[in-house]
Amino acid sequence: MIKAFRLISLLEGLSYIAILSVTLGFISRDHVSTLGMTHGILFMIYLMLAMSVSNDKKWPSWKLGLVILASLVPFAFIPAEVFLRKVENEVVEERETVV
Repeated sequence: MIKAFRLISLLEGLSYIAILSVTLGFISRDHVSTLGMTHGILFMIYLMLAMSVSNDKKWPSWKLGLVILASLVPFAFIPAEVFLRKVENEVVEERETVV
């Protein structure tokens, strides 16, 4: 589940930057509807996975809040990715100690 969340987090962050690139004029306005729809779908999946992973990992509400905040701030997906990689490594270490 955490791998899927990391992938969606990365894609959602990049789609957000793509939308901002339209606003700044780097990408043609002809692509707004496609980028907007893609970003919206990724954002909803991101929120669902954030709540699911938070529930599985028993995160306090402030951690979930920070992860959700990272989806709203441009380029905040990068520190979120670092955090999620750390969480994923903890899961792998738990599995290795159990085996």
